[in-house]
Amino acid sequence: MTFTDQASGTLPHPAATPAGPAALAAPSALAALALAEAPAQGTLAGALVDPLVGALAVPLITDTGGRRLAIDTRVSTPVLDVTIPVFNEERDLEACLRRLHAYLLTSFPHSFRITVADNASTDGTLKTAERVARELREVSVVHMAEKGRGNALRKVWLASPSPVLAYMDVDLSTDLAALGPLLAPLISGHSDLAIGTRLTRSSRVVRGPKREFISRSYNFLLQSLMGAHFSDAQCGFKAIRSDVARQLLPHTLDNAWFFDTELLVLAEKCGLRVHEVPVDWTDDPDSSVDIVQTAISDLRGMARLSRDLVSGRIPVPELRAALARGPLPASSRAQEQSPGGSLFGQLVRFGSIGVASTLAYLVIFLFCRGIMDPQLANFLALLTTAVANTAANRRFTFGIQGSSQAARHHFEGLLVFGIGLALTSGALALVHGVSGGTPERWLELVTVTAANLAATAIKFLLFRLVVFRVRAGPACPAPGATPAVPAPVPAPGAPDASLPCTEPLAQKRPSK
Repeated sequence: MTFTDQASGTLPHPAATPAGPAALAAPSALAALALAEAPAQGTLAGALVDPLVGALAVPLITDTGGRRLAIDTRVSTPVLDVTIPVFNEERDLEACLRRLHAYLLTSFPHSFRITVADNASTDGTLKTAERVARELREVSVVHMAEKGRGNALRKVWLASPSPVLAYMDVDLSTDLAALGPLLAPLISGHSDLAIGTRLTRSSRVVRGPKREFISRSYNFLLQSLMGAHFSDAQCGFKAIRSDVARQLLPHTLDNAWFFDTELLVLAEKCGLRVHEVPVDWTDDPDSSVDIVQTAISDLRGMARLSRDLVSGRIPVPELRAALARGPLPASSRAQEQSPGGSLFGQLVRFGSIGVASTLAYLVIFLFCRGIMDPQLANFLALLTTAVANTAANRRFTFGIQGSSQAARHHFEGLLVFGIGLALTSGALALVHGVSGGTPERWLELVTVTAANLAATAIKFLLFRLVVFRVRAGPACPAPGATPAVPAPVPAPGAPDASLPCTEPLAQKRPSK
């Protein structure tokens, strides 16, 4: 990767931190840079340790309550770095850069830089970008030999010294009037990421029905299957605080279009706040993006990201402990969070896991049925799938991360398994009794499948209402009481022992 300066031409630049499980939040040089430019007030909290170099990665700038501090806009480096990823955009690039530069110059009150990230273009895109950069002082150019929007954003953002990082598509389909509302919550410390959305009622969008259907379907799958809460993963209009970016980006793998989704899902899993801005968006009819192929790649990305979360490649509990905001005053984590999300989303995710569990159950039952009696085959098939089913529902359906209370969850899951075993065993005994002891194999399968479906419905209710329900914290101490020993930081998903008060609403003191 090389940087092009408008005055001195193309210069070598240190490589950014690579993505992958071994990559860290930032190299030591970047960590030193961030520490040198951090505001004096507040504390440097939430730092992760780099196992490769043993140094502190770029930390979050927070106060003692875990709240983000506002970004110091008096720094010498540009406050905002807007990246424009391009591939063979010779025709549109110059007009885009001049329009964006003029808008920022007149409407953005702080210093800024525009970085053109050329992704191995084969036309005159790079020459056009360099020519504009020589004329406009705030424009710089980065050239990379590899293609991919995710690859370009990851490398440019990890190397940028600016405290606020953004990107937008070269066609500027999004009205730039949304840029101010996009950046304001990041600068103030209110939010960690900000995205433009085309899928809210107040957004104004001009595009064809095919793109609209694919976009809404994809975001529906994200919300239903992965528990995402953001409304639009694919809008090319996003921004992030650099202290947050340097903690998250090394754990992303996608180099293409799924990068946005991966970053947003990871941010939500880590307890970060994502701000959404309704945008006015006009489709570019000459866009070269293959939306069908992109949608297929995104579905593959969802499957890969799900595996990464299940396998633990992404250390979500550790990231959440370092990045999540502190609990609200006079509240507990149990009060603050609703890990499972909406009932509809839980049903969709539970149903998807249930279908996979049922298929696995039938395969194991058929295999065991050939070498043992049906009751023992049923027991082994249920027991084998019950443990995996509980673990999958714990993480995906009800959003509980980490090992806290995992033993209790699995123990109660085995009790629920006992109910399913009683239903299926009873159904098998009934069908054997009615048929005289030798029913057809297909009748056995139909019977255990129906009983398994009934057991699944009961299992969902028990999981939601008993096993994975959010339990209230301990009772409140007397007014004015101070604990003798500070409580440890709770694990994600567990009640916050440091703020244990869970007063009933009727007992709360009125405001003065």
